[in-house]
Amino acid sequence: MTKVIRMSVILPMLSFLLVSLSQSQEVAAQQTDAERIAEIERNIEALAAELERMDLGDAVVDIDSGERGFGPAASRVYKIESGLSIGGYGEFLYENYAGSKQDGTASGKKDQFDALRAILYTGYKFNDRLLFNSEIEVEHAKEIYLEFAYVDYMFTENVGMRAGMLLAPLGLTNELHEPPIFLGTERPLTENKIIPTTWRENGIGLFGETETTSWRVYTMNSLNGAKFTSSGLRGGRQKGAKALAENFGIAARWDYIGTPGLLLGASMYTGNTGQGMELNGSEIGGRVTIFDVHMDYKVNGFDLRALWAHASVGDVHELNQANGLTGSAGIGEAMGGWFVQAGYDLLRTKTDTEAAFIPYVRYERVNTHQGVHASYSASASKDLTATSVGFAWKPATQVVFKGDYQMHQTGSNSGINQMNFVVGWLY
Repeated sequence: MTKVIRMSVILPMLSFLLVSLSQSQEVAAQQTDAERIAEIERNIEALAAELERMDLGDAVVDIDSGERGFGPAASRVYKIESGLSIGGYGEFLYENYAGSKQDGTASGKKDQFDALRAILYTGYKFNDRLLFNSEIEVEHAKEIYLEFAYVDYMFTENVGMRAGMLLAPLGLTNELHEPPIFLGTERPLTENKIIPTTWRENGIGLFGETETTSWRVYTMNSLNGAKFTSSGLRGGRQKGAKALAENFGIAARWDYIGTPGLLLGASMYTGNTGQGMELNGSEIGGRVTIFDVHMDYKVNGFDLRALWAHASVGDVHELNQANGLTGSAGIGEAMGGWFVQAGYDLLRTKTDTEAAFIPYVRYERVNTHQGVHASYSASASKDLTATSVGFAWKPATQVVFKGDYQMHQTGSNSGINQMNFVVGWLY
């Protein structure tokens, strides 16, 4: 692709060359022809090296440089003047399961090695106000999804409208899920069962930011309550595919970003999920409300993260009846989860390398039967505690090798420990 270098870059370089040539002329009387030629060649080589460095700088993705609520590779289109942008990420995941459960019985789980994700981001910037951005995902080497696709229109420099298939702006991982930018071989359980990451729906909304805050408010087609289970809300995602739109929901987010390295905020979602379902001639509402508070802080080699989330589901008795769920298989009325995570880069004091080696630990508690309707019973198997101990090695900022050991415990003694390894990248 032809690269256009702006005049603001070229002019300082030409100035540098002219000054150098002038200096060469001043000492020309004291130099031989060979010496003058050598001096000019050194100046030209310095100029070429600087231009090459600047060109590589545009090609390398800064993993802390996400914009407008997206990760660094997903937001590449925001950083170009106009035209086409291309980025992507991917990860391979190996999972090794313990042969027995927490109670000593056989786990029955088979180890697997999965080409988990391969992503292509494509965007097009039409002008300073209008752009298109998209993510096409291949999962498990064979399943192709449109992860998001939207158009942004900027009303002002800091406030815009977004329409299309949108990522719900909840939690820490749903929008920022590129492997090199978070610790852990797998995404947190709370951001799977309570916040059903990766969660995207069709909709429209507003977004904006100031020097210290960022915010997003979307209206989106709601979840489909016919797909909820005792394990959480994840099955209710419609993913933009002929999505039922009898019910819409509102998703909103606010973050404080005024301190370098710190993201601190809250997000919420609410909307009916019955999508036209009826029971005994009456329409089921099935309102779902999700709320979370979150923190991510990277400073002086420390990588700290925490999140608390809660979800409530209305008309659970009716939803369970319509879905044929009974006893402990019923959908919970209240679901909750939280985690804390800490890591430290052991190579942060090394000035001669961009590599990082980050041991970390994560402690998590999630329960999708935190509250159940009186006609149903809570399953202790839905009350899960997970402790993960692992590492992330980044030989370069855009590539990561991760490994961890996860210890799972449930109220029913059915937890299964596992060891995972990941190779991930973004560009």
